[in-house]
Amino acid sequence: MTGASTSTAGSHHGLTDRLSRWARGLSGKPDEPQVESEPRARAGSAASREINRRRRLYEEIGEFLFAHDLDLTPLNFGVALDYLTGASIGVEKAVQAVLMERGKISNAWMESLAASQRADEVTPDALASMLDKVEENLDEFTGLMTESRNSAKDYGAALQEQAKGLAAGADNEPILARLVSLTRSMVEKTRQVETQLRENQKQTQALKSSLETARRAAEHDHLTGLPNRRAFEGVLREELKLAKEGDEQLSVAFCDIDHFKLVNDTHGHETGDRVLKFVAGLLAKASDDRCHVARHGGEEFVMLFRGKTAAETCEAVDAVREDLANRSLVNRTNGERMERVSFSAGVANVLAYDDPRAALKAADRALYLAKEHGRNRVYLAAEAD
Repeated sequence: MTGASTSTAGSHHGLTDRLSRWARGLSGKPDEPQVESEPRARAGSAASREINRRRRLYEEIGEFLFAHDLDLTPLNFGVALDYLTGASIGVEKAVQAVLMERGKISNAWMESLAASQRADEVTPDALASMLDKVEENLDEFTGLMTESRNSAKDYGAALQEQAKGLAAGADNEPILARLVSLTRSMVEKTRQVETQLRENQKQTQALKSSLETARRAAEHDHLTGLPNRRAFEGVLREELKLAKEGDEQLSVAFCDIDHFKLVNDTHGHETGDRVLKFVAGLLAKASDDRCHVARHGGEEFVMLFRGKTAAETCEAVDAVREDLANRSLVNRTNGERMERVSFSAGVANVLAYDDPRAALKAADRALYLAKEHGRNRVYLAAEAD
């Protein structure tokens, strides 16, 4: 047993060293000297304590990654570092939540978390800048194509002119020399254009990737993971088209958490965020290719059902409402049982209105009435005449 323990300890120590070197390589910093190679650093000195602190941190990161069978990648290392040091509150909260819910973390989840953190940095200005860059690249690409065509035309015209001289029996030697010069010039020009095109293609590819990330960020709510209002508007247009083509029903529901401000005021915004995510999860269980759920803003969610009448949609939404109202939620921060959490909803038949926006307003009015008449209920909007 002693030999096995020694072997494990040695292996773990080697892993710590590798993590230390790898992490410093990521940051571009040279290897730091070990304690043994620092005879001037007395035990307990600031330098020695810092070295030991980093060693312990790298050891914790290694234990975290291997405990969850995560790949040793820069992305995973960065997320683990943010979580263990508390450098990012968002990362810390997300990791704690998934550990409580699933007990284990996957590589795919780490990638999605890192993507959502990066997405927070995508501002409307940054998106506009990227779009401008794409347009600039496309203009440059068009210019290169025009320049290439013009060069080819000029080259062809010059060759024809020199060919006339050859046909006329003129002195061939200077004409051939000019042909060689023209050919060399065209080859060099072609090489330049090819180089520019390759560089332009690389930049366009990178911009496409950035724009895709920005687009995903612009259409998803990072707290709940649901599509946001902007994404829902696009889905509504598409589903309306499919419903009309397939002669199907289409209904929409607005759901709003009751007394949500009181939840925040009583238990804090962190608990309020967890309530939002919990309600989003319950609603999302109904989501499939014929039912779409999105966070419309604040504590309000929207659901779109294709193939269900407004009455059937009321039943589906009411089942979720009843499920939530019968649950006994606990404040994870202090272990205290929370007041009952519920939501009210308003439902409308989208196809009963000339404009889908009118249907949304009708569902919103029905939601308002549900709130006025006691909350924790689902109301169906009266259809337009």
